[in-house]
Amino acid sequence: MEKKKIQKVSDPVIRLKGVRSMGVIGDPGCEGLGTYNMKVYAGALEECGRDDITLVVGDLVPAGTRHHYQTIQELTEILAGNKVYALRGNHDTGAYTEYFGEKNYAILTESFAVVVLDNAQRTFEEEGIRLLSRVLAMEDVKQAIIAFHIPVPNHFILNCVTEEEFACLKKAYEPWKEKVKYLLCGHVHSGFEDCVDGIPLICTGGGGAMIEDVSKDIRASDVEHHVVHFYERDGSLCHQIVNLSEDCYGRERADGVLRQKLEETVEGELMAHFKYMTFADRAERRGMKRIANLFRALAASEYYHARNFYSILDQPAPFLETVEIYIPGEEFEQEYFYRMLVDYAKEHAFPLAEQAYAGAAAAEKEHTVLLKEAADMEGFSRDVIYVCPVCGYVMTGDKAPERCPVCGGPKKQYEAYVKE
Repeated sequence: MEKKKIQKVSDPVIRLKGVRSMGVIGDPGCEGLGTYNMKVYAGALEECGRDDITLVVGDLVPAGTRHHYQTIQELTEILAGNKVYALRGNHDTGAYTEYFGEKNYAILTESFAVVVLDNAQRTFEEEGIRLLSRVLAMEDVKQAIIAFHIPVPNHFILNCVTEEEFACLKKAYEPWKEKVKYLLCGHVHSGFEDCVDGIPLICTGGGGAMIEDVSKDIRASDVEHHVVHFYERDGSLCHQIVNLSEDCYGRERADGVLRQKLEETVEGELMAHFKYMTFADRAERRGMKRIANLFRALAASEYYHARNFYSILDQPAPFLETVEIYIPGEEFEQEYFYRMLVDYAKEHAFPLAEQAYAGAAAAEKEHTVLLKEAADMEGFSRDVIYVCPVCGYVMTGDKAPERCPVCGGPKKQYEAYVKE
């Protein structure tokens, strides 16, 4: 019988043999268990499969219902490459213990100890504090990681437990402070390293949730989704933070049949999106605003469906190299494909198709120019871009023409995309 990957902890102290490394994932599910977010978690599980065990430092689910716990458990069982232990986060309410067992426990390996403490309600439970003292007092425990969800006070963020609460934790480990090699937490959807009470603090919340600005010093643009590896080297406990690429997981797209069906599904969802948006415009023109609103909502739903399916297929290049990959497609459309179809439509007296392809080709030419500029992402300086909603032509500059050069649509109709 195959052993389960997700561990339901029944004893407060667990001894594991042959464990010399641990991968850590933070906050995979608090924003929802949709495919777009879960791709990151899937990649994190694969990366942590390099280690002997994995620890998720809280917020596995957006809310503590059995449905959500069952979903994350089933996904983890399929994708994890080793045993996965959980730590309770503030979103992990309700049926948490039914699925993951003890909220305060310790993992004792031959190399190090991990003491898992529940502070999801911003207080450390007495049960956990007593367990910490008990484990650190053990003669065979030489180096330990204290793991909890909500950070202790630090130099970077204010979203943490109180100084008084941290004092309770310090009092428990103080007699054996030299054994405490790391403080480990999650909760904030970012990541940083600090030194607190002379002990390295690692905060990791980048295992699935969208990365956020968490302080003036820690901006979302500076942090990637990531995992943390802990391991023994020359008798000492060390760590390494590994960023996850945007192409961190690709199991499904390796299956030829499923890949084809996913591609067809993306096309179908996007077609539904356009159909609903078009109908919303028709309803708006007739003054049926509630119907228009309904169909715009349906169109948005179909877009997000398409994004979920596409995220399974997507193999993005490193971000700073990404813009250039779109240029050849734009050039092909405007220099060859659309030109060929303009000629065909003209020859066969299809004036609307001829007009549509000619107008699109003109816009694609501007797309190419702008993408070539944007290939230098740091140097791209266009603050305002205008789009004609009649034909789709793109214009830039401080002074947009009074009428669209392609279709003659008036300036007052242009949609302006302004840098925030």
